[in-house]
Amino acid sequence: MANTYCSVNIHYVFSTKGRVPLITGGLRERLPQYISGILSKYGVRTLCLGGTSDHLHVLAPLPATMSVSKAAQVAKGSSSKWVHETFPDKRDFSWQEGYGAFSVSVSHVPEAVAYIANQAEHHRKKTFREEYVAFLKKHDVDYDERHLWG
Repeated sequence: MANTYCSVNIHYVFSTKGRVPLITGGLRERLPQYISGILSKYGVRTLCLGGTSDHLHVLAPLPATMSVSKAAQVAKGSSSKWVHETFPDKRDFSWQEGYGAFSVSVSHVPEAVAYIANQAEHHRKKTFREEYVAFLKKHDVDYDERHLWG
């Protein structure tokens, strides 16, 4: 083929270190915009971004030139640095070392967008721990419970 075409939608899930509820107030309002902006500089278009005070979901189609791990590194590393520079009261802010990355077929993108947009409602019924383990099981990911929560 003369050109490269790629359709890879990734649903990322990452939490604050120790799941400490630090994504509040002004940070909660501005963090999604910042992460979308920094990813766009790397050619990654964000379809949806949302979460709660202790974790974030990002749905993004990756260009052929971006690995799953590089997009996570950009989002987490850049945003952590930005939080420290912009919100002096959030000096303890950091992301958990790991993350979840789950593929989403193009036919399920609207469902994933709705899921991410309704995080507050969703977490009235299910904890983050329950949610994350359900994702791992749904996507048939092998995991060891001892190493999930750091």
